[in-house]
Amino acid sequence: MINYPKIIEELGNIKAIQNLEEVKKLSQDYYYFSPILASILQDKTADLVVIPTSEKEVLKVAQICVKYQIPITVRGAGTGNYGQCIPLNGGIVLDMTQMKKIHWIKSGVACVDAGIKMSVLERETKTQGWELRMIPSTYKIATLGGFIGGGSGGIGSINYGQLRDRGNLNKVRVVTLEKEPKIIELKGDETQQINHAYGTNGIITQLEIPLAPTYNWIDIIVTFDDFITSVKFGQALADSDGIIKKLISIHAQPIANYFIALKSYLPKGENCALLTIAENSLYPLQELVNEYQGKITYQQDLSKENNINLIEFTWNHTTFHVRNIEPNITYLQTFFFTIDKVEEMYNYFGDEVMMHLEFLRVEGKAIPAGLQLVKFSTEERLNEIIKYHEENGAFIANPHTYILEDGGRKKIDIEQLNFKKIVDPYGLMNQGKMKAWKNN
Repeated sequence: MINYPKIIEELGNIKAIQNLEEVKKLSQDYYYFSPILASILQDKTADLVVIPTSEKEVLKVAQICVKYQIPITVRGAGTGNYGQCIPLNGGIVLDMTQMKKIHWIKSGVACVDAGIKMSVLERETKTQGWELRMIPSTYKIATLGGFIGGGSGGIGSINYGQLRDRGNLNKVRVVTLEKEPKIIELKGDETQQINHAYGTNGIITQLEIPLAPTYNWIDIIVTFDDFITSVKFGQALADSDGIIKKLISIHAQPIANYFIALKSYLPKGENCALLTIAENSLYPLQELVNEYQGKITYQQDLSKENNINLIEFTWNHTTFHVRNIEPNITYLQTFFFTIDKVEEMYNYFGDEVMMHLEFLRVEGKAIPAGLQLVKFSTEERLNEIIKYHEENGAFIANPHTYILEDGGRKKIDIEQLNFKKIVDPYGLMNQGKMKAWKNN
């Protein structure tokens, strides 16, 4: 039995929270998007939340956790969707949100603490003509360290692929949980050892990331009578290298009905494309819209004062809006690879699996990826839907599991396992999330 009053005493001036209500709140994320995870994770909570403000304090927490063999789970803003930062075995949740220093921004690169909010960082980078290469739909509150640890891609992935792609992460500093914890630095390809590892093998304290040139971005809604035509438009736009864009989000009817704030721009029964396009690409975009018989119903310069940002209706914010009205809706994460595969699945499942697509680059090619909305009935039926996709050429990154390997690549990452053996030999970090360690 761990004596937490003694732990708090040893922490000294490092802020610790033991209030049960606050601890429970800081032990959760958006896991309830999945009815499967909702039943498994709803009662999981830490014993203590610790909030460091410096790398030195993180080192001290690591030393205490090793000394008393306390499980530790690292947390950013908790905007993940499948329990990445939920502690399965109690212990300490390490809340990184007060580590938010911007060390420097220069020559298209930023060096920052892991707890910096992505929106705060981008506000600063834009003063120098740069922006983040990709952001989640939760960018207003999401932390950069949390995105690297638990995310995979987002708005901007149409240009820069996924976080794991070479060149999207330059350098990280990591605190280990060895017998004598220390700080190590990983550069270039070495960062893959901790990239999208759910914080199972080291505490990220500082990151160095490459940036993208910023443009005057315009939000645009285009509507279409026919869904497959909207998909073909999305693919054509994704493949149009001369049109500068950072978001191509396609929604089959009746999804638009759930976007209450956009109701004026979405005629009932229409399918829609939510886009973010550079102002200097508006003319060729209009020509492409005309070619596919679309109608532009909304256009807004994002540099102006505006209460609507289309980003917040895309990626998993789409799921959020729909669930606010129909809580029995859940979702899938699907790589279709071709628009023919999209059409096949759309025709097969109909409204049971409402089609929501985001275009992104995979190995240099623009493809449609799905965040389909599923009318949940039973776990058995959900598994049947997943199985059908996988047996018919679509890849599912399963959002209904908290196991690192089962959710994404479906294979053991030997590099991440070997790194964990070195930096977390006692297996204290985010216990139960890495299958490779459990089977080790």
